[in-house]
Amino acid sequence: MNVLETISKRRSHRAYKAEQIPEETLKQILTAGLESPSARNHQPWHFSVLQNAELIQEIHDEAARVMGKQGSPRFSDPDFQIFYHAPTVIFIFGEKDFSWTQVDCGIAVENMALAAEGLGIGSVILGLPKPAFMGEKAEKLKQKLQCPEGYDFVIALALGFATDTKEAHEQREEKISRIG
Repeated sequence: MNVLETISKRRSHRAYKAEQIPEETLKQILTAGLESPSARNHQPWHFSVLQNAELIQEIHDEAARVMGKQGSPRFSDPDFQIFYHAPTVIFIFGEKDFSWTQVDCGIAVENMALAAEGLGIGSVILGLPKPAFMGEKAEKLKQKLQCPEGYDFVIALALGFATDTKEAHEQREEKISRIG
């Protein structure tokens, strides 16, 4: 699949088979993340790969607990799970004190999402786990995920064999300005 076709076909999937993705495929996705460009080639990321359903659920539960205090309606739905029951989640932690961490981690997650699509793996990019790393269990969860000292959660990528389909989103040409 060429790059433009991959970009065009990639969707955010919210339903997955329980089947784990092959290890070689996961390695290729992670390599795509490591090959991402970063400001001054600083590479301010750390990827924690989680394939333990109990720990994935624990992170969901903590995010739900923290968000529930804020009255988030999503978490009142008993069928909602922030990782959509994907069998693999890559948590991207970034250096706290580097100016371009958020941008660089965003580039890395998109590289991995596009690599996954090209390899026939569904994905969804997730910011919603963030509250789990802001609550009273934050340090314990970061420790379980081997988050390095001086790093914080930035974004996550859920991966698996997708069982849903989704149409392409509307393209809004008014979001483009041409100058000159």
